[in-house]
Amino acid sequence: MDPKAPQLNLRREVGLTGAVALIAGTMIGSGIFMSPQYVLLAIGSPGASLVVWACCGLLAILASLSYAELGTLIRESGGEYIYILRNTGPSVAFLLIFSSVMFVRPAGVVGIALSFAKYAVAPFYADCAPPELVVKCVAATAILVLASVNCLNVRFAMSVQVFFMVAKVFALLVIVIGGVTRLIQGDVLNFEDSFANTNVGINPIGIAFYQGLWSYDGWNNLNYVTEELKRPECSNRVEGADTDSTQAIRRRAASWEATKKQNST
Repeated sequence: MDPKAPQLNLRREVGLTGAVALIAGTMIGSGIFMSPQYVLLAIGSPGASLVVWACCGLLAILASLSYAELGTLIRESGGEYIYILRNTGPSVAFLLIFSSVMFVRPAGVVGIALSFAKYAVAPFYADCAPPELVVKCVAATAILVLASVNCLNVRFAMSVQVFFMVAKVFALLVIVIGGVTRLIQGDVLNFEDSFANTNVGINPIGIAFYQGLWSYDGWNNLNYVTEELKRPECSNRVEGADTDSTQAIRRRAASWEATKKQNST
């Protein structure tokens, strides 16, 4: 191969705002709206659930800071695939990308799409559960629409990402403000003896951490598009800082969800 031959490169069209939206918009997904109830059910108490959320947030912060460093050192798209390829060789990297493309990523996309579909069709079936076929059709449509948007144009995809990020942050702020308002009004009954009935065991703690870490998933997505960033050295550093602020919102949301769950029972 002629080293002087022109190489195919991705266009650098993702700026700082798009990079932040890619991380925050992916992390603030269906998990944060669904996982808190399962974390609380698994661990058994509001206090312990907040400890689980804090530990999961700390792990996500440390991991995102590590990826920010890797992204500034290895400025190639591909995330963990390219890092493993450069350090351990093609065999291990192939196993990673094969399992990710064939099993891990599709399963995650399906789970998120089904969660979105259930919320989207719920207003039309107020008195009963929505038909499973309708939920699946809406989920499939959402996947096809988003895939088409990402294939058409990077800038347009980033605009869509920014829009949905703002909408999801607004939804979380409504929950946070509602919870803080209740606390200011003196509704702290659920935080009295908040560690009572905590389930101490490998199984409940493992399930709680699994749900919490799934909710935080998305902190590594920016490294998949490193070659499309206008200034990778700046955008990847924002990854760590943005993660920290996002986790604070999540912990407050988890606190409010725990309060709602205890009130409902």
